[in-house]
Amino acid sequence: MLVFLALIVGVGFYILWNKRRTGQVVDMPPLWKQVLAKKVLFYHHLSAEQKARFERDVMRFLARVRITGVHTEIDITDKLLVASSAAIPVFGFPDWNYTFLQEVLLYPSSFDTNFNINSRDEVVTGMVGSGPMEGKMILSKPALHAGFSNSTDKLNVGVHEFSHLFDKEDGVVDGIPPTLAAHPHAIPWLQLVKEKTAKILKGRTDINAYGATHEREFFAVVSEYFFERPQLLKQTHPELYALLSQAFQQDTATLMKAIGFNRDDIGRNDPCPCGSGKKFKKCCGNRSA
Repeated sequence: MLVFLALIVGVGFYILWNKRRTGQVVDMPPLWKQVLAKKVLFYHHLSAEQKARFERDVMRFLARVRITGVHTEIDITDKLLVASSAAIPVFGFPDWNYTFLQEVLLYPSSFDTNFNINSRDEVVTGMVGSGPMEGKMILSKPALHAGFSNSTDKLNVGVHEFSHLFDKEDGVVDGIPPTLAAHPHAIPWLQLVKEKTAKILKGRTDINAYGATHEREFFAVVSEYFFERPQLLKQTHPELYALLSQAFQQDTATLMKAIGFNRDDIGRNDPCPCGSGKKFKKCCGNRSA
């Protein structure tokens, strides 16, 4: 049975590689759909027609962007979670392709800003490259999986980093989504960012404190919230939800209101899944970039 499954996956990769050379997008193999259905909450809530479009988005991403393991083996589940992280923020924009991305590097654990794995000085779980690393993204593989397994923490490093790339579509990662960059829309967004950041600094909000470090991080942090806990965001921060819904052209609170999808929760005192050796509340629960 294992040989049979490996053969199917191998054939799928060969077809995808061959189609990448010609720029074509193939239908998703049934076993890959099962991975999405099991792992990706967003996909779970889509209609049959929407699922088909999400699958095409994922396959198109895999056909255009390399996903490479660095000091770690990767499999189809890893690749599908990366591609789903890419597809989720831009699902409101059919046939979207990220302009500033050629390759995603998966690391075996957290790293620092000098790309050292398991650094004791910094715990970084995701990064959009610039300069010599332009066109690349780095993700901690354990943190990537944790983002799709925890249903309550409002954290998803893949969505976080692809929100940065969405932000970058107008040429700069400045915390103003390109869909709100026009002057009349940017003003209420910037005013709300200022207001919410002040509350973060005073400890008077449930928005992750990392959002107060810079406007670009605020956008990425609340984007995670928008896709992970949309009903709570809409209830607690209705103005913010409305602007994010406009920015992403999605109503995630309505889409994801159904129940019946089980994911493993990570306790604040549990070991952080990024591999740092720290407690979750002292590591990714307190957010790195």
